[in-house]
Amino acid sequence: MVYGEFFHRNKGDEEVVKLNVGGFKQSVAQRTLLRFPHTRLGKLLNCHSEEAILELCDDYNVTDKEYYFDRNPSLFRYILNFYYTGKLHFMEELCVFSFCQEIEYWGINELFIDSCCSNKYQEKKEIIAEKDWDQKSDAISVGSSSDQSSVFEKELEMFDSLKYGNFRRKVWIRLENPAFSLTAKLFAISSLSVVLTSIVAMCIHSMPEFQKLDNNDRELEDPVLAVVEIVCIVWFTTELVLRLCVAPSQKKFWKNPMNIIDFVSIIPFYATLVLDSQDEENEGIENMGKVVQILRLMRIFRILKLARHSVGLRSLGATLRHSYHEVGLLLLFLAVGISIFSVLVYYLEKDDKLSPPLESIPTCWWWATISMTTVGYGDTHPVTLYGKSLWVVFALFVVY
Repeated sequence: MVYGEFFHRNKGDEEVVKLNVGGFKQSVAQRTLLRFPHTRLGKLLNCHSEEAILELCDDYNVTDKEYYFDRNPSLFRYILNFYYTGKLHFMEELCVFSFCQEIEYWGINELFIDSCCSNKYQEKKEIIAEKDWDQKSDAISVGSSSDQSSVFEKELEMFDSLKYGNFRRKVWIRLENPAFSLTAKLFAISSLSVVLTSIVAMCIHSMPEFQKLDNNDRELEDPVLAVVEIVCIVWFTTELVLRLCVAPSQKKFWKNPMNIIDFVSIIPFYATLVLDSQDEENEGIENMGKVVQILRLMRIFRILKLARHSVGLRSLGATLRHSYHEVGLLLLFLAVGISIFSVLVYYLEKDDKLSPPLESIPTCWWWATISMTTVGYGDTHPVTLYGKSLWVVFALFVVY
């Protein structure tokens, strides 16, 4: 009967709600709380069972009709003021993190913060977010270092059960840990020098002075650059085979991105040799020259080999891996803007004879891309009044 009397009170008895928040007692009119029925206190008044009440408050007294909340009483004063005024106010001395947690507990959206306090609240929230990101980045870097150390130690333990385990362990340590000994450091420096030499040779090969053609208009290799290329490939191949032979686990070896990069960087050279030999035997193979050029272009992957010797490049990869969601949102934003404005400018410019560069949607994609990324080469641009007006709107869209 007691709970029945509590849940089925007369209208006159329902006008005041007694609240006890961390020892701070306050009586609030029921109609004041019902102004915001989606908040915690608003939902509390619509409960019709004991279980429902206890889900929204820590305890309650049926006799005194009093609700108990184990929350910060000083912050609750701001919550209470929200029910009276409909606006949240944020004092500068308050902890923004605690205040954010408190309004989330009471079911109040931060959009209710008044304009006089909104900017200050957002600024302090951004400062906290930046500090959290820095601490998180430090924790990730420390955690990654410790994880790598533990993985490396586990790999060393695997050599105990392998054939020639002691010898393979010594070679593996020197290949994977340049700080282990002078020999390991010299090997790391030599490997880095060969990678840099290969990249420089690839760049020099693209210069017109070193590009020569034979009687069949096929590209000839410069003798010096060809020797440098062979030496670099021999080094890369030897290093990869050596790592593969002494690796404690073949399966884990091919799961390492660095080893995959090493393998991909040498494949174009051997594939080019195979295609060149087939070209000599069978002159009827079409587009062989283009395939060879594509394979030679794949030499650019050798630049990624620098990640094995550069902590900065590995940190960049880890940052992209942990921030893929934000990067994806940025790319999605660019893709939507480019798609919309490229189609619009195409239909505005397609019938004008003075704007032949914008005669297709793919060309308009190029215009929208260089405009949205604020590059603006000026090689393609609208010439009609409507097209220029759209360009202004597009520019404002990019700025804001």
